[in-house]
Order: sequence, then structure tokens, then C-alpha cells
Amino acid sequence: MTGVPASAAGGSSSAQGAAGAPGTSGAPGGAKPVRGGKLGAAAVNEASLWNIANILTMVRLVLVPGFVALMLADGGYDPAWRAWAWAAFAVAMITDIFDGHLARTYDLVTDFGKIADPIADKAIMGAALICLSYLGDLPWWVTGVILGRELGITLMRFLVIRYGVIPASRGGKMKTLAQGTAVGMYVLALTGPLATLRFWVMAVAVVLTVVTGLDYVRQAIVLRRRGIAERRAAAEEAER
Repeated sequence: MTGVPASAAGGSSSAQGAAGAPGTSGAPGGAKPVRGGKLGAAAVNEASLWNIANILTMVRLVLVPGFVALMLADGGYDPAWRAWAWAAFAVAMITDIFDGHLARTYDLVTDFGKIADPIADKAIMGAALICLSYLGDLPWWVTGVILGRELGITLMRFLVIRYGVIPASRGGKMKTLAQGTAVGMYVLALTGPLATLRFWVMAVAVVLTVVTGLDYVRQAIVLRRRGIAERRAAAEEAER
């Protein structure tokens, strides 16, 4: 895990002075091993799990069942309940932006965050799409295309991670923004021109979903071929 406090990594000034004092033994350079060092490091790593980025991710996970309950309350067609559902969805989308930014900026990246963050993203978006299709507001094929793309690309990233990481593209970020905007508009009980507008926003989101998905597949193929070629060249070099 990352995000270990500097004081924990470097130790206090008094501890450093004691480590460098004459007469110590049992470690290179005269440094005296600290009792319970492994236990202390484990405690620091465990504490780092509860950073602000991970807490925001957990909030998104907790919001998923709450969003579904609000979305389906009173048959799923009450404008007031739909407005509350939209508020929950909006909070989830906002925390999605901030938790990743905070984790990268303040070195708060953890193994938990790497796993939980994409799960939280897919969970809230999937819940919204499935609820909308269940209520008849959105065709099931749209939900199938978006969720199929998201799950497929996530699986593909894991399959090619041995060769490298596929970076998030600008198109992917635009896709996420379009999806969030379109789904948010569908969650609200809009009528008139706004109802027509949300149809076209969703159409843009679907197009970006398909185009960026195909681009990620292309990147994965190139990355895999390059990785195989590099491994083969390294093996041939080792045999010489």
C-alpha cells in the first residue's frame, strides 16, 4: 500500500539518533532493530486504508443500495423520489472524480482502492441502467451495450496487465462524462424538450462507449504483441 506517513517511514528524530548511537549492534551500520518492527509496519499500513480517497469509494458503494431503493420507491415513477435518486447518483459521480484525484495527488493509492474504485464505478452505473430499463425508461439493449463494454474492458485490462497497463484515454473520460450526464437526465423525470435532449445525450454516450471500447481493444492487442516480442527478445539475449 502507499500513503504511509512520512513520520512512519522515516521515524522520529530521537529514534534516528538512537539508531546511530555508539554501542548499538545487530544491524548494518550499528542500527538497532526495533522490536515489533513488522507489527508496527502492519499497523501503519492498516491505518492507511482509512484515508479520504478510500472513504469516498466506500461512500459510493454504500450509495448503491440506497439509490436503488429511492429509484424504485412508490413504483419508480414518483418525481420526488426520482429527484432524491438523482441526488444520490450525482453524489456518487462527484465522489468518483474526487477520490481518484486525491489518491494520486496525495499518494493515497492502496490495494483496496485499486480494486474497490472500479467496482464502485461499475456498481452505481450498472444499478442506474438496470433500474431505468426495468422501469421501461431505457431500452435493454442500451444497458447491455454499456455494461457489456465496461465489464469486457475491465476483464481485458486484467488479461493484458502482465504486458503493461492501458492508460485512460481522453475519449474514455469523455465517455464517462457523457454516460453520467445521460443517465442522470434519465433518472430525473424530465418532460418536453429536456426529454428529447436526454435521448440525444444518451445516443452520444452509446457511440462513445462503442468507439472507445474498440480503441481499448486495439491498444490491448498492440500491447500484448509488443510484450511478447520484448520477452522473446530478452529470452534470445539470455541464451547468447
